[in-house]
Amino acid sequence: MDATSITALALLIAAWAFVSGALSRHNLTGPMLFTLVGFLLGNPWWGPLAIDVETRSAHAVAELALAMLLFADASRIDLRALRRQAAVPLRLLGIGLPLAIVLGTVAAFLLGPDMPWALALFIGAALAPTDAALSAPVIEDRRIPLLLRRSLNVESGLNDGIATPVVTVGVVLTASALGLTSATESVAFATVVRELAVGAGAGVAVGVLGGWAATVATRRGWTTPGARRIAVLSLAVCAFGLAQAAGANAFIAAFTAGLAFSAVAAKDVVDTEADVVLPELGGELLALGVWFLFGAGLIPVILAYANGWTVLYAVLALTVLRMLPVALALVGAGLPPRHVLFLGWFGPRGLASVVFALIAVEELAESQHPLVAQAIAVVALTVLLSVLLHGATAGPAAARSSGAPEPGDADAPQARRGHLPAADRGASTNP
Repeated sequence: MDATSITALALLIAAWAFVSGALSRHNLTGPMLFTLVGFLLGNPWWGPLAIDVETRSAHAVAELALAMLLFADASRIDLRALRRQAAVPLRLLGIGLPLAIVLGTVAAFLLGPDMPWALALFIGAALAPTDAALSAPVIEDRRIPLLLRRSLNVESGLNDGIATPVVTVGVVLTASALGLTSATESVAFATVVRELAVGAGAGVAVGVLGGWAATVATRRGWTTPGARRIAVLSLAVCAFGLAQAAGANAFIAAFTAGLAFSAVAAKDVVDTEADVVLPELGGELLALGVWFLFGAGLIPVILAYANGWTVLYAVLALTVLRMLPVALALVGAGLPPRHVLFLGWFGPRGLASVVFALIAVEELAESQHPLVAQAIAVVALTVLLSVLLHGATAGPAAARSSGAPEPGDADAPQARRGHLPAADRGASTNP
């Protein structure tokens, strides 16, 4: 993006922020609007702005936005309360996510003409992670059982990172099959495990050290609330950067850093809710830019390469390929069918899938292979449909729900000054 594009985007974000509350009451979310504006102003056919999503900077902005939001969301999770209700999110992550990747891969292989397994694996893994922000009005509504809201938050916080190594494997194998590179040890199972383990370790280390330092500095009067917020923002970026430098999973690092910071920081002196404002707002700001890039660079790919099988797959990805794994994962969990259906539907695809699509653009676009373009198109189309359908149905679903707030709802959302409307966040949000 050049200076003109950045200036235009900044003005658009400011204009949207001033009317975002009014727009959200009509179920018009930030991702919806910035996708549309990005397409109108940045498409390669008539758009007046020069937008290039193939640059490394676009990929980096998307990754950093997701990491900052994951850190902020994790910092607001009550680990002690989560331990009492860990069964459902663990089932979703340990059973539902692998099943979603497998089913998504098989469906892509069967539906896509001449689709190689490696590229089908990329599609299945790229569309397995969920983005709770697109259904934030539901997740943040205290009439919805806390177990469901917390489960969706934890699932969306961790499944991005767990799916990332699988996406990497699919991209590496596809690049090798197309003659762009040779498959290396990057696709080995041991490497995938290492990326997850090192990423989690780096995140925990940063979060523990940061939580301890925040507690000590506050108790001894060495810092101020404003300076501590800057420190917390730096912790989110540090966890992300440390994992990147170590070749580890940066999304897992960001999420575990937020969990560790919240667990270690003493609640009697450190206001975690206020301290994560900067990472959250920074992530929301960057995410709006990512949705603008999505509209400018990936919507044209949909229009150019989408066909019958890509549309069918996108519909299946948002329904059967999500709902069936969730239903199987929750067999024996004791949840009523309507709660299982709720968890199955409100698993929208968002920022993580956009990041994975940008990875494919960066690593595989050189091949100019039509199947690669179709794979990117099907991921982008699924995200677009999710932005529209989940954004439009989240508010009405919350309004139709009934029941009193649960007693002791420690994770219940509070009005936070300076925050954008929850429905417009670009990544997962607190329950």
